[in-house]
Amino acid sequence: MATMHLRIGDLVWGKLGRYPPWPGKVVSPPKDLKKPRGKKCHFVKFFGTEDHAWIKVEQLKPYHAHKEEMIKINKGKRFQQAVDAVEDFLKKAKGKEQQHSDGKGDSKGKKTPNKPLKILDEDDEDLSALKDPSEKDLADSDPEPSTMERLGAGPGSGFKWESSPAKDDPHFHHFLLSQSEKPASSMEPISKRLKIIEEDTGSTSIQAADSTAINGSITPTDKRIGFLGLGLMGSGIVSNLLKMGHVVTVWNRTAEKVQVKEPEDSYPQCDLFIQEGARLGRTPAEVASMCDITFSCVSDPKAARDLVMGPSGVLQGIRPGKCYVEMSTVDPETITELSQVITSRGGRFLEAPVAGSQQLSNDGMLVILAAGDRTVYEDCSSCFQAMGKTSFFLGEAGNAARMMLILNMVQGSFMATIAEGLTLAQATGQSQQTFLDILSQGQMASTFVDQKCQNILQGNFKPDYYLKHIQKDLRLAISMGDTANHPTPMAAAANEVYKRAKALDQSDNDISAVYRAYIH
Repeated sequence: MATMHLRIGDLVWGKLGRYPPWPGKVVSPPKDLKKPRGKKCHFVKFFGTEDHAWIKVEQLKPYHAHKEEMIKINKGKRFQQAVDAVEDFLKKAKGKEQQHSDGKGDSKGKKTPNKPLKILDEDDEDLSALKDPSEKDLADSDPEPSTMERLGAGPGSGFKWESSPAKDDPHFHHFLLSQSEKPASSMEPISKRLKIIEEDTGSTSIQAADSTAINGSITPTDKRIGFLGLGLMGSGIVSNLLKMGHVVTVWNRTAEKVQVKEPEDSYPQCDLFIQEGARLGRTPAEVASMCDITFSCVSDPKAARDLVMGPSGVLQGIRPGKCYVEMSTVDPETITELSQVITSRGGRFLEAPVAGSQQLSNDGMLVILAAGDRTVYEDCSSCFQAMGKTSFFLGEAGNAARMMLILNMVQGSFMATIAEGLTLAQATGQSQQTFLDILSQGQMASTFVDQKCQNILQGNFKPDYYLKHIQKDLRLAISMGDTANHPTPMAAAANEVYKRAKALDQSDNDISAVYRAYIH
């Protein structure tokens, strides 16, 4: 097989992990991002996303030569948008070339010697050395797609981000890996594959700098990890921790049945993780005493308190230096209480609720909001890379709970409004599918809207995020607003709709089942 030689700026199809081939462009990597040793690869920016990665040479194909082939085997909406982004880029490039050609006529015969283009050899270590210093970074010259979307999420993702974040918003800087400007003296390495970016706000974010979570090349911490709670979110998180090589001990309330003598009485969710290499803890206290860092992800404030302070609870296993990470979405008062009791025993506390859904949890694409002990946050770096696409450090304990409740308040209110729109369309004789088609072409278009609406139209309310949990989050957000003397009338109205849906026995269905509150 002939060796394929590529130059910076070449369009390619890149195969990343288990995901389908995706259109991209060979670009210069950031100066501080070295090529993986022992791999013949090129640094590729993917269209229709904000993802960059080192891709092995054997996983790359020329764009134009294989375009028809790739289009035939991939019909996804996100894929088509990526192809459209390539075509837009080619049109703009052709237009610039035409302008350049027209400008030559005014140069009175002056000729500029053409600079030879160096072909990239697979063993070139620093691709940035090939650039002409007078040229703008090729990565920066790419047309920005309409949204920022992780390639790894694919059609199953629940989040899209606007591609033109405000320059002064620190929370967006970490998404733009190829940007030429970087916050002054804001980067400090945690490890070879991790960056922390901190702004004046005290907010911090970390993410895998070279798509390590997708590539499966995370270096797992040598600390022993415990995980309590194997629900919709916890199951996906534990699975990804194990896949990335972490040593994990699990416990679940219903998993006590595993301890009985008859094997047929064992609980399947624990059996699955044990088969994948997890260990089984008998009680929360035992897990906390056995492990260096113990995570928990349960349903509500009461469950979170009981897990720590109840019989055989986490608190009994906490010793000086032990770390406890609360991932449940609860109120800030609960977080403050848990932080106090853990630290009173010499333990270290971090809250780290997650934004996402079951699908995003399974895909390792959650967004983690953390607050509390900064050193615990740093100790959890490989865990956060395994379970999420990015994480934020928001300062003192309680801040992550506040931010998460605000996010879920907005999501819950938005979902109720979408359901209201769908049912109003039906009530006024309009096609619900047409309503969705129009919505998907406008400014509110997102994978979240598309998925939820399609599921509603198909009558599919399999839980990706429980309706009862979003109603709980709305209730807690409203209470938080009361404490701050801040009005939350939209959330209050949405909360009433979700309460009606719960009365219609929709608690254990997906949040999109709020639709049924309008049709009964």
